[in-house]
Amino acid sequence: MVMGATGSKLEKALGDQFPEGERYFGLENFGNTCYCNSVLQALYFCVPFREQLLEYYGNNKNVGDAEENLLTCLADLFSQISSQKKKTGVIAPKRFVQRLKKENELFRSYMHQDAHEFLNFLLNELVDILEKESNAAKGSPKTSSPREMIANGPRNSQANGNGVQKEPLVTWVHKNFQGILTNETKCLRCETVTARDETFLDLSLDIEQNSSITSCLKNFSSTETLNAEDKFFCDKCCSLQEAQKRMKIKKPPHILVIHLKRFKYIEQLSRHKKLSYRVVFPLELKLSNTVEDADSEYSLFAVVVHVGSGPNHGHYVSLVKSHNHWLFFDDENVEMIDESAVQTFFGSAQEYSSNTDHGYILFYEKFGSKS
Repeated sequence: MVMGATGSKLEKALGDQFPEGERYFGLENFGNTCYCNSVLQALYFCVPFREQLLEYYGNNKNVGDAEENLLTCLADLFSQISSQKKKTGVIAPKRFVQRLKKENELFRSYMHQDAHEFLNFLLNELVDILEKESNAAKGSPKTSSPREMIANGPRNSQANGNGVQKEPLVTWVHKNFQGILTNETKCLRCETVTARDETFLDLSLDIEQNSSITSCLKNFSSTETLNAEDKFFCDKCCSLQEAQKRMKIKKPPHILVIHLKRFKYIEQLSRHKKLSYRVVFPLELKLSNTVEDADSEYSLFAVVVHVGSGPNHGHYVSLVKSHNHWLFFDDENVEMIDESAVQTFFGSAQEYSSNTDHGYILFYEKFGSKS
């Protein structure tokens, strides 16, 4: 455990404003693991997720036959950070990174990895582990084991092949990150609207130069006409018809994760190119493209930033809001930054710019809804 000069500098900067019980620890880099460190910091400061993970750790640490997996390694890492005697310092997430490489060959090399791919893999893996544990607990004759308390909450019933109602599991990972999209298709001949729901843990948005998250979300929900070879098969007309299609948010998640598609495949170049477009992301966001007319209001609490001019090399850092202070995490280093500094990561209004630090994954927490 190293106590760096940056740690004591951070303690001095915060002084008696240092939040009670909070810990600000940098994470050691094991050779291009900044993609992992930056996402882990954002998740650590996603307070409801952290609290539920620590509760899981408390309920499960004495289970003798528990086998190590990504969930236990993550819970162990968060527990290590939160229980440090010192307020600041550096921790090596070695067990977690080793486990990640064991679970997924994509992350085994020392190549530059994609932070969004890692976040996606991690959240889905955590859900899989919780679902397996819940099924194992249901299959055992014992009751009231801590593992049975993993998943609860509102659920939509689904009928299985025998017509018996089957409850899909809603884990605490779902409760934090899962939202529901509805895909509405309207036949232009008979005007029947077909709606299909799908769940999401994050939203990937196409970006344009000099735009904002609000306009990217509007484009995401804009109406598209299906015609020519893209016609829609209408069940009512029993034939292919022209139709209009749009995607709306039916149930906004508690934690809204937005991934900006900064890496675009350019066919002429036969490779991906990084778009350094300026996309403004506000500290407070109103989500208006929802099925209900009520706006959901969100507050920005973390940004994973990609530093570099291309997709196959570069670096990741994260900005995190904790107890009304903004912090900058760059692997082992942690420092305080001013709230206004967040704007420097919007991107560039010019095609070529010396600034290559761009917001890539945004984490917003819902703080209330108004009609």
